[in-house]
Amino acid sequence: MPLLDRTPTLRVLILGGGFGGIYAALELEKILAREGSGAFEVTLVTRDNFFLFTPMLHEVAASDLELSTIVNPLRKLLGRVNTFVGTIEAIDVATRRVTVSHGVDRHTHDLPYDHVVLALGSRTNFYGLPGVEECALTVKSLGDAVALRSRLITHLEEASSECAAGERHPLLSFVVAGGGFAGVETLGAINDFVREALRFYPTLSEDHLRMVLVTPDPLILPELGPELGAYAQRKLAARGVEIITGAKVRGVRDGVVELTDGRTIRASTLIWTAGTSPNPLLTALPLPTRNGRVLVDDSFAVPGWPGVWALGDCAFVPDGRGGFNPPTAQHALRQGRIAAQNVAATLLGRPKKAFRFRTLGQLAAIGHRTGVANILGVKFSGFVAWWLWRTIYLSKLPRLEKKLRVALDWTLDLCFAKDFACLTDGRPLRS
Repeated sequence: MPLLDRTPTLRVLILGGGFGGIYAALELEKILAREGSGAFEVTLVTRDNFFLFTPMLHEVAASDLELSTIVNPLRKLLGRVNTFVGTIEAIDVATRRVTVSHGVDRHTHDLPYDHVVLALGSRTNFYGLPGVEECALTVKSLGDAVALRSRLITHLEEASSECAAGERHPLLSFVVAGGGFAGVETLGAINDFVREALRFYPTLSEDHLRMVLVTPDPLILPELGPELGAYAQRKLAARGVEIITGAKVRGVRDGVVELTDGRTIRASTLIWTAGTSPNPLLTALPLPTRNGRVLVDDSFAVPGWPGVWALGDCAFVPDGRGGFNPPTAQHALRQGRIAAQNVAATLLGRPKKAFRFRTLGQLAAIGHRTGVANILGVKFSGFVAWWLWRTIYLSKLPRLEKKLRVALDWTLDLCFAKDFACLTDGRPLRS
């Protein structure tokens, strides 16, 4: 019988296919296997039919990995949990229905639920800066990574032509806004990629290339502390990266990136990693929020709204010490598991558990097989940190098949030059 025609006794909807939503679905998959598939029905509603492992996106952009290696088809991950691929248009917590559109004609369905798990993640925030949203590339989706990779190759090809001799510097000037993990890892990866590519373009040299990172902080990677931030900054600078601290991007006008300190950079590519905001769907909900994120208790339940749960980037989750959990992948996947257990406990008449988790560590790959890491208070840098980054994230990648494919790509990358085939025109992709 089709999914929409069934009337199960208890229905759970998980909204969002990021780390929080996927790991909630995987945990409920295990619970259904243990309790029996008739205990309740679970449906994951997500825009894509795959789970994207976002920590490795910059490696796709830099041609270290093939794009299919970091995506897992949901149909292979989930057997007992239903999947509905579509765009969430509206959430009505009063009538307990979610409106989803899909198909070529974007027709809609109303999905009823008894419990809903909000795992809607965040969106890129351009802060209304003039020209930024229209011009900037982002690194949040698979399409973003492919577009960035193609932009790099397209500009190498254009700059190498004789007619573009006078435009080589702006064509090969790349500005990354944001000195956090996403910005630094992206810049480190594309810096390696473009510099390696130059040897295949005899009319180009490193003198034509300019890589710039702009951050408002005095050091990059402030989350890792001054020692590791300074190390990363020195390493990137030694590889030709120009790091501008204490400034932000103010806007983009006529191919010029304008900074708040008055400086300007003539560059044809701006990569934006400098801000996110909660999913705008949340603003229409009558739920308790702070700065656009839903307030929940330590079981992920929304106070005053039975059957509504929230986690990940779209929720403020108390940490048990008077603060809130940071919106990171390592927190989101663990939140997904505990939230799923609490939803199932509520449905089965069992006690819920409080979420307690402290950050185990933070790592960043900064290119050239080097990295920085802080694991349980122990600091690492250089090759060891890079090896830890790859080992830890490989272990977190779902399914043995994908682990093997990524490991194979990494091994081949040690033996052969990167692939410089251009797959798109490199224009920004907006969902």
